Amino acid sequence: MREALRAGRPLERILIAKNLSGPKVQEIIDLARERKIPVRLDDRGAIDRAAPKVVHQGVLAFHSSSQYVDFNSLVIGRGLLVLLDGVEDPHNLGAIIRTAHAAGASGVVVPERRAAGITDTAAKAAAGALEHISVARVVNMARAVDELKEAGYWIYGVDERGDSGYDSVQLNEPIAIVLGGEGHGIHDIVLKKCDFVVSIPMAGAISSLNVSVATGVVLFDFRRRLAGQK
Repeated sequence: MREALRAGRPLERILIAKNLSGPKVQEIIDLARERKIPVRLDDRGAIDRAAPKVVHQGVLAFHSSSQYVDFNSLVIGRGLLVLLDGVEDPHNLGAIIRTAHAAGASGVVVPERRAAGITDTAAKAAAGALEHISVARVVNMARAVDELKEAGYWIYGVDERGDSGYDSVQLNEPIAIVLGGEGHGIHDIVLKKCDFVVSIPMAGAISSLNVSVATGVVLFDFRRRLAGQK
């Protein structure tokens, strides 16, 4: 948190639990005031609800919407895109952003509601990748898929219900890869719009991988195969 403030990252607001005190907390408050970033003291329960499943230690920062780009700019760019249909864990979101950048993707798309956004936790997990890859938020993921298809994109859903392996499916560019949230996978309305639904064959007893790991497996294989086609 202090590092984000010192680095001048665009923050929208900061929540701090009412019972917290000490020099480190005061330093965060002072730095935020210097940058005119609103600070609100709230009950720990309210902070928990604002960032479920996040270990926040009583302090939570929300990144400014200026961290997001317009979805249409990604569509026009016609690069490799990663669509996340309801990933709720900011650690997973940050890890996926880092992996997407490393694999050469040009953008990540997340929904505005019922999904993780670019919080300080997600930014930390992205380990600097947010400076090099674009992230867009959309109101409706199914509508975003429709817009991509209208623009000529081929949509590849990664889901355990897929009828073919990710490493054997035909690749057509430009590509948008869709991954679902923890537990529920891709929502049916989005899954039905995918041109291909692929799975990652599992050798063990567990039926699926963590979504950030699955993203890396598929993205790097697609990158390798696309390079071989050129």
